[in-house]
Amino acid sequence: MPAVDYRTLAGDILEKVGGESNVASLAHCATRLRFRLKDAAKADKAAVERLPGVITVMEAGGQFQVVIGNNVPVVFAEIGQISSLGGENAGDGAAEKGNLLNRFIALISSIFLPSLWPLAGAGLFKAFLAAATQFGWLDATGTTYVIWNAAADGLFLFLPIFLAVNAAKRFRTNQFTSMAIAAALCYPAIGALASATDPVTFFGIPVVMVTYTSSVIPIIVAVWLQSYLERFLNAVLPSWLRNFTTPLLVLAIMVPLTLLTVGPVTSYAAKAISSGIVWLFAAAPWLAGALMGGLWQVFVLFGLHWGFVPFMVNDYTTLGYSIMTGPLPAAVLAQAAAALGVMIKTKNADLKKLAGPSALSGFVAGITEPAIYGVNLRLKKPFYYGIAGGAIGGAIAAIGGSASNAFVFPSLLGLTAYMQVGSFTMQLIGVGVAVIIALTATLVLGFDDLPAAEAQPELIPPAPGALEVAAPVSGRTVPLAQVKDKVFASGALGKGIGIVPSAGTVYAPFGGTVVSAFPTGHAFGIKSADGVEALIHIGIDTVQLNGTGFTPAVAQGQVVEAGDLLATVDLDAVTAAGYDPTTVMVITNTAQFAGVLPAEGHSLVHGDTAIVIER
Repeated sequence: MPAVDYRTLAGDILEKVGGESNVASLAHCATRLRFRLKDAAKADKAAVERLPGVITVMEAGGQFQVVIGNNVPVVFAEIGQISSLGGENAGDGAAEKGNLLNRFIALISSIFLPSLWPLAGAGLFKAFLAAATQFGWLDATGTTYVIWNAAADGLFLFLPIFLAVNAAKRFRTNQFTSMAIAAALCYPAIGALASATDPVTFFGIPVVMVTYTSSVIPIIVAVWLQSYLERFLNAVLPSWLRNFTTPLLVLAIMVPLTLLTVGPVTSYAAKAISSGIVWLFAAAPWLAGALMGGLWQVFVLFGLHWGFVPFMVNDYTTLGYSIMTGPLPAAVLAQAAAALGVMIKTKNADLKKLAGPSALSGFVAGITEPAIYGVNLRLKKPFYYGIAGGAIGGAIAAIGGSASNAFVFPSLLGLTAYMQVGSFTMQLIGVGVAVIIALTATLVLGFDDLPAAEAQPELIPPAPGALEVAAPVSGRTVPLAQVKDKVFASGALGKGIGIVPSAGTVYAPFGGTVVSAFPTGHAFGIKSADGVEALIHIGIDTVQLNGTGFTPAVAQGQVVEAGDLLATVDLDAVTAAGYDPTTVMVITNTAQFAGVLPAEGHSLVHGDTAIVIER
């Protein structure tokens, strides 16, 4: 078969649907171009179907759907080159729906998702070290502690670098350049400038310095801006120059730009908030305690908590204690309690495994990043319950005048620093109330749980030399011919299988390279080293959801192993929106194999053999 000229194909398709002027909108999913036409009568369906490179044409849901297969992004991009339609970045802004808060939470959760288990492990390690030093099992000044503490704390200290990798995948930009930006923010000399007495300037422009180690929002904003700058530079620079010039210019621009913009914004916001709360502690301690207890973790999320540190340090120096720290144990332990409630209540085994150590590290060491980003914020409601518990518990502690006489992480072990100033009894009552509220609300009021997986393994015995393709999701199998999508059901895209999922986690069916990954998170193409090409399409026609309910975990070009997480999906949200959640997996190069044999008539757990390929 002669090679397809995709530029010619793009022009022919556009001409035969009635021209650019007849197209109201154009988008694409994993396999097809989706035209909305102003006048459907102007489109010549038969002529489009005859074009080399077109598999078939479907008219459904008010759309003129041209099925291309795996090369649909190429055709889409070519249409963008010859018209004002399409283009590689079209539709980016529609990837998320819902209110701004929900979109922000979804963004943060997706960026943290690949790092959750290392965060949970490091947080638990810190908790053990804190207990070991508290009970005298380990000398906090010894070299053994220093080495272990570096192992446990390094991830948190250089968190922006880890987040840069995930953010770069999310915003589709160069991850190594993103890491370089994050490394500059964490650079020791930059951190030292935050405490410098002399003014900091950049070519005479004053720079308001803050500490960026362990921060979250600054690097995410920086990588988001980097993605636009990088695309612009790659478009205008000649190919022989761009490979080294683009990262050079991105670093030269983005590092000072981040320091000049993010630093001042967070610094001024933090100073304004902290000054107001300092005044409130004198005027209405209970209200100040409620605000600090309820919003402290929100301040941490945005990096605003650093604005409180100078006030706290000054209090320790002049008074020997800081009244502002009194509500913090309630804030921290309420989030840990909410994570504990998730561990008890969730039916999702993976979430249960994550929530347990996350809650423990929060209780013992005051390390809440795994609990917040991996559990509570991801589920939303437990995070809100933690805020409520922290607010009430913080108000009680503040009424008692509780304060710490040492700079410690708010935790169960750190409560010893609160024994000397104010009412320690009120501090304990505040913490207890905060924990009870967050835990009870999580258990009683509940949350939108991630679906639980079935456990009914049933394997296909492979023939000698055959290749096995694992099920990407757990659930009940459906013959491809019964899938409610004519293109998939016809086998035009290849033989495969449908699975009605029982869990909202989607995994790689084999090791290979992700050749296509849609930002909407609903479809992925993977090619193995031995030539198997698979398309995993989550739900029927779910591209229409524009990413709502989907959180992708991999990016195009990424190498994955069998069983690596591809995406998570809120199945309840998909079905509530009226879409069929059936996940389809087809072998798109079926013709290259002697046989493609799908499992039928039973349930599978992800990782079980779903398709056997005979060479």
